[in-house]
Amino acid sequence: MTQSKTRVVIAGGGTAGWLSAFSLVTRLGALLDITLVESDQIGTVGVGEATIPTMCNFHRLMGLDEREFMAATQATFKLGIQFDNWGNQGDSYVHSFGEIGQRSWMAEFHEFWMEAVANGQQDTLEDYCLELKAAKQNKFALKVGNRPLNFAYHLDATAYAAYLRNKAEQAGVTRIEGKITTVNKHPDSGNIRELVLDNDARIEGDVFIDCTGFRALLIGEALGVGYDDWSHLLAADRAIAVQTTAVEPPRPYTIATAHDAGWQWRIPLQSRVGNGIVYSSRFSDDETALATLMSNVTGEAVTGPRYLKFKTGMRQQAWAKNCVAIGLSSGFLEPLESTSIHLVTTALIRLMKLFPFEGECGLLAERYNRETQKEMETIRDFIVLHYHLTQRDDSAFWDFYRNMEIPESLQHRMAMFAEHGYVWPDDVALFRVDSWVQVMMGQGLMPKRHHGASRMLPTASLTQQLTAFKQSVNNALAQLPEHDAFIKQYCPADKST
Repeated sequence: MTQSKTRVVIAGGGTAGWLSAFSLVTRLGALLDITLVESDQIGTVGVGEATIPTMCNFHRLMGLDEREFMAATQATFKLGIQFDNWGNQGDSYVHSFGEIGQRSWMAEFHEFWMEAVANGQQDTLEDYCLELKAAKQNKFALKVGNRPLNFAYHLDATAYAAYLRNKAEQAGVTRIEGKITTVNKHPDSGNIRELVLDNDARIEGDVFIDCTGFRALLIGEALGVGYDDWSHLLAADRAIAVQTTAVEPPRPYTIATAHDAGWQWRIPLQSRVGNGIVYSSRFSDDETALATLMSNVTGEAVTGPRYLKFKTGMRQQAWAKNCVAIGLSSGFLEPLESTSIHLVTTALIRLMKLFPFEGECGLLAERYNRETQKEMETIRDFIVLHYHLTQRDDSAFWDFYRNMEIPESLQHRMAMFAEHGYVWPDDVALFRVDSWVQVMMGQGLMPKRHHGASRMLPTASLTQQLTAFKQSVNNALAQLPEHDAFIKQYCPADKST
C-alpha cells in the first residue's frame, strides 16, 4: 500500500533554510514533498563564516564533495581559534580542535603534564597537539600518514546557501518566491495549515520548518512561543560585519580579539577576509564599536558595514504543534565558538530521527525540545566561561563579566578544575576535555592539584614518554605543507561563483 508523501514547508532560505531543504531531501526525499518559500526582498544574516569539526561529519553524512563545496564557497581550513586579550590584555592562547597528548582512562593528559612541570620540565601543553602547532605555523594537510587532522572550515555563508540551494533543487526541492503575509492555523488543533504569500498564493503543508531568522514568523508570531532571554549571562546584543581584501595567505584558524566592550573576529577566506565586532549596547555605542573594528582590520574594505541586532537566548519550545524552528528562529548564541551552523545541523539530525511521519507530534516534540534545551545550555555555559574567566578590569564591560553570577553547572565545573584538575566532556558530546582545559588554562585558571595517578610513573619514565610524544608531533608537523599551498592544490576557489 503506497502512502502519500508528508508535505514539508520550509519558511525562509539562507543557510538554515537551504541546509534544511538539502538535508531532508537527501536523506528522506522518498518520503517527503519539500517546498521552500523565500523572498528575494528579505535579506539573510549571512555572516556566520566559521565552523567547527562536526560540520565535516555532517557533510560526509549528506554525501557532499569536500573539494566541490570548498571551491564554491571560497573556503579555507580551520584548526582552531586564537583568543587574544581575554584573560588579560596581551594574553594569547589557541583553542585547537586537536587532541592534546594521549588519553588515559584514569587521568587526563594535562595531569601527567602538570606532574612533569612540577618536576622541572620546561614546555607547554601546546607542544603535544599537532593541530595547534600546525595552526600557529600556518600548515595543513588532511592527514599525516594514517593520522587524520581534526579540522573545520572558514566559508562564505552567502555562497554556501547558494550552493546548497542548487543541490536541493536538483534533488527535487521546490522553491517558491514570495513574502509570507499570513500564517493560517487549523481552528481545532492550532496546527499551522498554510502560508499565504503577498501574491495570494497559498502553501499548505503537514510539517512546517521556521527558518525566518530573528523574526521567528511561524514559531514566535503565529504560534506565540515565548523566548528565554539570556542577556543577563551574555550581554552582547549587537554586531557589525565588514569584508576586507586579503593582505596575506589565509591562516588555518580564526582570531577572536577581546576589546573594551566586546570582541572582534577575523576569518580568512581564499580571496578575502571576514571581519566583525560583537558588542553590548549597554557598554558601547555603534560609532565607537565601528571605529574599534575598522582600526583593527587589515586590507581595504570591500563592503560597507552591516549592522545586526540580536538577543541571546532560546525559544521556550523549538518544536511547537507541527512547526519546528531551526537556526536563528530557535535561539541565538553569539559566534564566539562558531557553533551557529553546528546548531542547525544537530537540529536537523534530531528532527530526522524524530520526524512525525504519522502526524502525531506530542511526545516527539517533547523529546526534541529537551535535547535542544540541553544543547543550548551547554554551549551557553562554554561561551560564558570565556567571559567570566577574566582578570581584565579596564572597563565596565569586563567588570560586569568578572563579577557576574554564573550558572551552577559552570560554577561546579570551574571549581572542580581549580581544586582537583578534573575535567569531563560536556553533556552533549561537543566540547571535549581538551577544549575545556585549553580555555581554562589559557585564561589563567591553573589547578591547585592533579590526579595522583600521574605520580605512578618514575620521573625519568614520565619525562621519556612525554619527550617521545612531543617529538612525534614535531615529526608530523615537519611533513605538513603550507596551508595556502595545500588549498591551491586541493580546492582553489571557483571563480565562476
